[in-house]
Amino acid sequence: MPRVIMIAVAATLAACVGGGSEPAATSTTTSFTTTTSTTLSATAPPETVPSEVPSPGSPDPGASASAGPLATASPLGATTSPPPASPVAPPSPGADAATLSPADRILRQQVLLDRLHFSPGEIDGRDGANTRLALAAFAKSRGGAGTAALDQDGTPALVAYTIAPADVAGPFTRVPVDMEEKAKLPALGYASALEALGEKFHSKPDLLRRLNPGAAFRAGEPIQVPNVTRTAPGKAAKVVVDQSDMSVTALDPQGRVLGRYPATMGSEHDPLPLGTWKVTGVQRNPTFFYNPDLFWDAKGEHAKAKIPPGPNNPVGVVWIDLSKEHYGIHGTPEPSTIGKTESHGCIRVTNWDALELADMVGPGTPAILQE
Repeated sequence: MPRVIMIAVAATLAACVGGGSEPAATSTTTSFTTTTSTTLSATAPPETVPSEVPSPGSPDPGASASAGPLATASPLGATTSPPPASPVAPPSPGADAATLSPADRILRQQVLLDRLHFSPGEIDGRDGANTRLALAAFAKSRGGAGTAALDQDGTPALVAYTIAPADVAGPFTRVPVDMEEKAKLPALGYASALEALGEKFHSKPDLLRRLNPGAAFRAGEPIQVPNVTRTAPGKAAKVVVDQSDMSVTALDPQGRVLGRYPATMGSEHDPLPLGTWKVTGVQRNPTFFYNPDLFWDAKGEHAKAKIPPGPNNPVGVVWIDLSKEHYGIHGTPEPSTIGKTESHGCIRVTNWDALELADMVGPGTPAILQE
């Protein structure tokens, strides 16, 4: 008999309780290459997080927690990372990195941290807590030489990419807020080609607009994108979920960091269940079974609903089930909120980070949840 999984998470997982904002970048020109000059908008408003309380739910009780990928392709593509794009005149390391404007430097740090598996979450070119914490974790792993190590990395932060027909093929559908309306859709795919490209390149869609002013984002069009192609980090010996810096970290048998990802976890009403648990299975492209009876903030008129899979599913594209009943690590339809809001107890990360973590763990992997 398949195991019933009941997840204590928000239905849209955009923001369970509360909100926040990040400061906008202050510089207007990027200078990652010697052949192009890309403008970042200095007037872009600070990133904000909605404060409304969404409804909670759970994956489909008829789906196995240990099920592998579905027959259909992953909404993010066949692999965790996008296909390699063409580098554009990589900057010389060290001195050139030091001459970047503050906004350019932040964007470069975000991209390189992402490539090195110290995820800053959604790449947006803005200074913020996720980037600072990722940089601090990277520096610790390098004996304190984090920024210097990044400055010596000659990997280009931006690369040229020609939009493929598959990137804009759709179908694209506006995702409704109401859970019963979500349940009527055949899948919870992307709302637009720009949203799909944002997830493919681990980026805020607005950043792609700012990097490519005037772009129509159509098939065959060349654009500049963050260079986020990752190598496989290997298998994790354990996973540590740390509330002190809002992170999920995968470690090898020697305790070295394989990957660190910003996360949203717990709240006053649903605190993180501290202790040592285990991964019981990984489900990709999960169906979500919405059950309002599980959560304190569910509205009385809400009814149970079966929500189809897709990147805009309430638990994103991956559910990593834990031995603590009702809890897991999963993706999200709202990557901009990661690390900036609260949850109904579960641990959520960006879809692309969830996909990478899912390849690193399996049944029996220890999961340590700590403060």
